[in-house]
Amino acid sequence: MTHSSIMVDVGKWPIFTLLSPQEIASIRKACVFGTSANEAIYITHNDEVFVFGLNCSNCLGTGDNQSTIVPKKLEALCGKKISSLSYGSGPHVVLCTEDGEVYAWGHNGYSQLGNGTTNQGITPVQVCTNLLIKKVVEVACGSHHSMALSLDGDLYAWGYNNCGQVGSGSTANQPTPRRVSNCLQGKIVVGIACGQTSSMAVVNNGEVYGWGYNGNGQLGLGNNGNQLTPCRVAALHSVCVLQIACGYAHTLALTDEGLLYAWGANTYGQLGTGNKSNQLSPVQIMMEKERVVEIAACHSAHTSAAKTQSGQVYMWGQCRGQSVTFPHLTHFACTDDVFACFATPAVMWRLLSVEHEDFLTVAESLKKEFDSPETSDLKFRVDGKYIHVHKAVLKIRCEHFRTMFQSYWNEDMKEVIEIDQFSYPVYRAFLEYLYTDSVDLLPEDAIGLLDLATSYCENRLKKLCQHIIKRGITVENAFSLLSAAVRYDAEDLEEFCFKFCVNHLTEVTQTTAFWQMDGPLLKEFIAKASKCGAFKN
Repeated sequence: MTHSSIMVDVGKWPIFTLLSPQEIASIRKACVFGTSANEAIYITHNDEVFVFGLNCSNCLGTGDNQSTIVPKKLEALCGKKISSLSYGSGPHVVLCTEDGEVYAWGHNGYSQLGNGTTNQGITPVQVCTNLLIKKVVEVACGSHHSMALSLDGDLYAWGYNNCGQVGSGSTANQPTPRRVSNCLQGKIVVGIACGQTSSMAVVNNGEVYGWGYNGNGQLGLGNNGNQLTPCRVAALHSVCVLQIACGYAHTLALTDEGLLYAWGANTYGQLGTGNKSNQLSPVQIMMEKERVVEIAACHSAHTSAAKTQSGQVYMWGQCRGQSVTFPHLTHFACTDDVFACFATPAVMWRLLSVEHEDFLTVAESLKKEFDSPETSDLKFRVDGKYIHVHKAVLKIRCEHFRTMFQSYWNEDMKEVIEIDQFSYPVYRAFLEYLYTDSVDLLPEDAIGLLDLATSYCENRLKKLCQHIIKRGITVENAFSLLSAAVRYDAEDLEEFCFKFCVNHLTEVTQTTAFWQMDGPLLKEFIAKASKCGAFKN
């Protein structure tokens, strides 16, 4: 699995909605995997590694077999600079670092972790046999087998070998990394990919080799017989292949001229040929389109994607259960989004690099300029403190200010407006809301903002304040919140506070706020509570 460099939003993967905006912003690389796309690993800008999700077969590597809805740190991998990562169906996970080390963990029923055993790997362990002296630059996993490519072009494979996918010449499982040779002897491998039970490699002169299961023609050899050692895809002899990608049982190849070839299983239209017939040999597709610059597929899905020179992204194959037999132009900016939104399961086809661009959206720019003396053209003074704002923003965002500014002639417009009916935290929160659409206040201060929202007729803000108050109600503040709700005519909130007080009657009647309550309000509360039978005891 290589990794991407386009601006990508991990938020398109449902599992990442569990993270806070701060956690999302810290992500530099990420991968979603697992049979139901229920596991994820991510690497932060300061090179810490976190995992979360279901933890099937210990594939999170946390050392226990517990699932986790909050990210857990994998100490063993922090600071290791992960460069390539892949996963199997167990799942098992294999990765390599910038230093060329390989680590693996998770399902190991077929020795796919390469440590010579079949015991589950509950934490990341370095894969040592034959790889310690090599600098590994890329890893790839099939369903239950693994491959590692070294900087000098040697390829190693291990794990499940029922169809010859390890390339050893037999069908015995391979407990530790073994160099794939035979036809690849003396060749420099530059790219690798795995289907469920097949393996593909591209060498530096553009030749393509395949081995393993071939029942659907996914090796592209013109037949459907399994291969126990690497076999050259002779049909591609006239072209120079740069990139190879494998789906569940189909293969895509991209040439140096931007031509795209596909072969193998086609039950869902994943070859993009316009029909659902399997192809035992490479077929050129997307011929009428412009040059292709990237292809994408993943061994756990029957989905294909490609990106053209001008940045158009196409998808075909199984797309959310539909069979799309011809490349369909999407509105996506990268092939990764195809897998987030349309693959089943919605896993990542590669380790994703999240480039946080310096570009700010309109909303982000506004947020940044709130209370900024450099760009403001108006100041409010509240409790002796200044808040810097922009007349235009206030006019656009709030009816109260629109009316207020229209009643001033421009030359009479004051540069400083004094506010005395609201406190500084409340008024600042209100102005900030106009720039950000959100409110961050204590329930007690939200009461004051509720008052402001009521007098400025800001209904959405009123709802937000009520929400903050409801979430922040406690035995200590319940009565003051109730009196505020009555004062500001917030009936829904009043009802909520009243019920809370009745439900916690013993505790709240012992607070000072209860006995400091306005006489009429206290009387009204006691009467209403008695009606509900709250004072029976």
